[in-house]
Amino acid sequence: MQRSVTRGLFAVTAAASALALSGCTLAATGTGGGTSATESGSASGTVTFLTHDSFGVSDELIAQFEESTGYDLVITSPGDAGVITSQLLLAGDAPGVDGVYGIDNYSAATVLDAGVLAPYSSPNLPASAESLALGDALTPIDQGQVCVNIDHAWFEEQGMAEPTTLDELAQPEYAELLALTNPTTSSPGLAFLVATVGEYGDGWQDYWQQLLDGGAKIEASWSDVYYVDFSGAEGEGEFPLVLSYSSSPAEAGGATGVLDASCTTQVEYAGVTAGAENPEGAQAFIDFMLDTEFQQALPEGMYMYPVDESVELPSEWAEHASLVDDPIDVDPAEVAEHRDTWLEEWTALYEAR
Repeated sequence: MQRSVTRGLFAVTAAASALALSGCTLAATGTGGGTSATESGSASGTVTFLTHDSFGVSDELIAQFEESTGYDLVITSPGDAGVITSQLLLAGDAPGVDGVYGIDNYSAATVLDAGVLAPYSSPNLPASAESLALGDALTPIDQGQVCVNIDHAWFEEQGMAEPTTLDELAQPEYAELLALTNPTTSSPGLAFLVATVGEYGDGWQDYWQQLLDGGAKIEASWSDVYYVDFSGAEGEGEFPLVLSYSSSPAEAGGATGVLDASCTTQVEYAGVTAGAENPEGAQAFIDFMLDTEFQQALPEGMYMYPVDESVELPSEWAEHASLVDDPIDVDPAEVAEHRDTWLEEWTALYEAR
């Protein structure tokens, strides 16, 4: 399972470092249009996409895209989704890449407001995904839910009841068992922070103070908490509660589950950059990501649900990776308005612990 996220806007110095490490230049020119590249007939050259480092696309699919379009695809993955969001905002209209994948619904409005993406509406967007679209510059590619995962065996062995509510999660006996991700560097972390704001309103800081005082561990990335800290992934971590995804129990064969009350929706988007040298190539790859074969590969390759609801999920997903019926969702416009303030206030709490 490859998931590393999410994604948040952290300090400019960190963003600048990420930009330098990514190898992207700031010399690209050009604008994106609204016509599918597969219709334009101009398929040639290289198309470069900025993605988070959990972009698990098979060599076979990449070869299929290149053969069917004539483009050479170059993927640059400098880090978690927080890195790519910050990089886009820092680079402005000169990103050095043609397209981006991995902007999530709680960062989307901030990116759109910055004007760093060009308008493009893919003709391949299925009707089932039209409600997920945000503006005219971000195309929904996959979806899922960020949830606290539970190691059932650990709690059974300890003879301890599993938490069932967010309030219980903040109690010391559970907080000390919980591994979370930093919302300034991780999209699951940002999603969970937003969920707590949605649940507790002005009291969200008190809630987080309880988590931190109770001993909750904070890591920079999802891969750290899930594969190193979590006892239910590879069985060697010390934390039976971890921030992950609703799809994660499918990988664990049902040995883990989710805390339903903690789940919040996550949608990942792709877009054409405003400074793309090859906007037609970026459009073509966005179209390709919406094709049935690519959508079918999402559960196994990136452990996310396709936005095309006609795609059949693997059998183990139907059994162990169901989406919760009533996730905590917050208006993306509200997140865009308050996101920086929430992150600054969270950072102050975290640094003062």
